[in-house]
Amino acid sequence: MSNKITELFKIQYPIIQAGMIWNSGWKLASASSNSGVLGLIGAGSMYPEVLREHIQKCKKATDRPFGVNVPMLYPNIEEIMDIIVQEGVKIVFTSAGNPKTWTSWLKARGITVVHVVSSVKFALKAQEAGVDAVVAEGFEAGGHNGREESTTLTLIPMVREALDIPLIAAGGIATGQGMLAVMVLGADGVQVGSRFVASEESSAHQAFKEVVVDAKEGATHLTLKELAPVRLIKNKFYDDIVELYKMSPTSDDLKVLLGRARAKRGMFEGDLEEGELEIGQIAGLIHDIKPVAKIVEDLVSEYETAKQQVTSLF
Repeated sequence: MSNKITELFKIQYPIIQAGMIWNSGWKLASASSNSGVLGLIGAGSMYPEVLREHIQKCKKATDRPFGVNVPMLYPNIEEIMDIIVQEGVKIVFTSAGNPKTWTSWLKARGITVVHVVSSVKFALKAQEAGVDAVVAEGFEAGGHNGREESTTLTLIPMVREALDIPLIAAGGIATGQGMLAVMVLGADGVQVGSRFVASEESSAHQAFKEVVVDAKEGATHLTLKELAPVRLIKNKFYDDIVELYKMSPTSDDLKVLLGRARAKRGMFEGDLEEGELEIGQIAGLIHDIKPVAKIVEDLVSEYETAKQQVTSLF
C-alpha cells in the first residue's frame, strides 16, 4: 500500500496512530510502528524527563519509524524540543499553536514535521510554514477540536483543493471503510485515535477503555468552546458543565469548574464521574479492546474489502 505517506514516513500502511494525551505512551507507539503504521508518543501529558524515558523505551521496543506529537501550548516546549533532538526522533507532529514557531527549527535538524489543523485557513498557514504534511481533523474527533465544527466529510475535500503537500485525514475514522472514504475524498493517509484508545497497549485506564467500548451513538458532545472546544463522553462532570451553562457562566467560571488534571483523572486514573473522558463520535462503532496488531490487520483488511466492493458497483 505504497503512496506519499508511506514514502514520507517509511512505513508499510498510510495509517498514523494519533499521539493522544494519557493514551499514547511508548507501548502503544512501538506496537503501532511494529504493526506497519506510524506510532506517535503523546507528549502533551508528559513532563520532559518522562517524555525522554518514553522515547528511549520506544527505541528499544521497535526498530521502525515512530514520532512524537507535541501540543505547542506546552509550558516546557523548549525543553521538549531539545529532548526530541537529543534522542534522535525524526518525526514530529505539532498541534495547538502556530506552525511557524517550530517548523523551520525542526526541519533544520533533519526532522520531518506535520501539523494538525481543523480548517482550510490553518492548513494553508501550515503549508506556508514549510511542514511536510498536514493532518486535517474533522468535528467528529475526540479531545480538543476546532472552533469551525467542519466535519471530516466536508473538511478533507476542501483542504485537498487548497493544498499541494500530502494530506492526512482525521476525525471519525476507526474502520477500513472510513479510511477508504476519506482517501477517495483526497486524503493520502489517515490518523486514527479513538480506535487505538481501546487497544491493549494503550496507556488509558482499563475503566476508560471499557466506557469507550460501551459508548453508543450520541454518547459524546463538543463543549467548553469558550476555553478550548473538547469532545467528551457524557458523565457527571459533563452534566456539571451543562448545569453551569444554564447560569450564563463567564470563562473564569468555566475554568474554575474545569480545575486541573481533569483529563488525567478520567482517562489515566479511571475516575469515570469527575474525570474528563475525551473520545470521538466513532466510539459508537468500537465494540472491543484488541491488540494493536489486530486493529491494524482489521483496518487494512476492511480497506481492501471495501475497495473491492466499491469497484464491483461499476
